[in-house]
Amino acid sequence: MNCLLALGVLFACLLNPVWAKDTTPALAIASLTDPAKLATLKGERAANPRLQKCVYWLAYAEEQGQKPEAVLDESAKLNKTEGTQYAGFVRWGLLENLKIAKELGLLTPEGMAELRRGKSATITKGQDAGQEAEADHVIPRAICPELQNQVMNLELLPASLNRLKSDKVTDRAKVFAKELYEAKLLSEEGWKKVQCY
Repeated sequence: MNCLLALGVLFACLLNPVWAKDTTPALAIASLTDPAKLATLKGERAANPRLQKCVYWLAYAEEQGQKPEAVLDESAKLNKTEGTQYAGFVRWGLLENLKIAKELGLLTPEGMAELRRGKSATITKGQDAGQEAEADHVIPRAICPELQNQVMNLELLPASLNRLKSDKVTDRAKVFAKELYEAKLLSEEGWKKVQCY
């Protein structure tokens, strides 16, 4: 698996050698999760590619012998969110998505190349093999648009599950919304909307 991942990283770097040379995982993730930049994104799913790119950079860092946790801590320092509730949720969410990417077998050479470009990688493990792993909102954007551009509100899941879930507010989403509200990362209006479902 390590050889395959290394080949994927090499292939992705060949696609864009300038960025590969000038960017570190921590610097890339700092930029991708910078709250000021996320606030300016336009479009319904503008943050989705950012999640996929973050997963790529974490997997790349791990292959290079770095601890993903340390990379995320460094990225929080770089984008000046260190020690905040925001940084804690981003850290937790990205580590969960890295775990999901491993479980679904997304970190093949082809998958790494797709993730590097902010695209959906193909699942190679389990019952959903052959499907794409899409980025989806934990708390649906239709219910809580204020979170639509937040990387911490995104997770990778098989396309079929994404379609099935649609805009349903799951029990998990309600718990997550409560945590965000208590951390002052979700407005009272947003929290009330989630509670209504």
